[in-house]
Amino acid sequence: MIVVRNEDEINKLREAGKVVGLCHKYIQQFIKPGISTKELDRLAKKFIESKGCTCSFEGLYGFPGSICISVNNEVVHGIPSHRKLRNGDIVKLDIGACYQGYHGDSAWSYIVGEGKPRDIKLLERTEESLMAGLAAIHDGCTTGDIGHAVEKVAHKYNLGVVKELVGHGVGDKVHLEPDVPNYGHEHKGPVLHTGNVIAVEPMLNLGTADIYMLDDDWTICTDDDENSAHFEHTVLVTDNGYEILTRRDVELDPEDIVKE
Repeated sequence: MIVVRNEDEINKLREAGKVVGLCHKYIQQFIKPGISTKELDRLAKKFIESKGCTCSFEGLYGFPGSICISVNNEVVHGIPSHRKLRNGDIVKLDIGACYQGYHGDSAWSYIVGEGKPRDIKLLERTEESLMAGLAAIHDGCTTGDIGHAVEKVAHKYNLGVVKELVGHGVGDKVHLEPDVPNYGHEHKGPVLHTGNVIAVEPMLNLGTADIYMLDDDWTICTDDDENSAHFEHTVLVTDNGYEILTRRDVELDPEDIVKE
């Protein structure tokens, strides 16, 4: 069942989403060569908790980190570790925050230092596919409308579309109905209505769409070891479109900008 959220639930989802957006903005200043993914995880956890929230992914299905951090050919679900980022890496931060039982979920991909032109284009085009998917959202649209819009952008740039991993409903749990694939046919799939909340999250690869899981039972990698990008927003379906709940144009408090 796809839940239509009431005003109280939507306000809690807005707050959770706001904290996620703020956390991305806060963490971005630390993404530099030499920092470990474990340190980024620590900083994110500290920030989320400072805002009166908890980390949605911490312990979720047994996940051993506070946020997911995936690098280069790692598509999603990377476990924070002592691995240090290097100049030119692509690092993907998937951040979730829970406010009074309701979740916000957003992933973003970043270039560490100076990136290669093809990697910079990969990020730009994957973000473009996300925004195309969001543009298809309105009361009465289908998940197929969203997936078709994402896939159309991916195919335009000859990027591999990961099909085994999809977007999802968001609410009092991180993952709810419906699945929101990054491919599909217009006017097909579950119908969305005003008050539904979903996460749209394209995962596009420079090479093959095929993936595999590492022995850690979490990290998903591209089968050909080419780089991957991941962008995600949690959005509220409205009568005429959508509202991004995990906006990135939010303002940090002055004390948040101070480096540790």
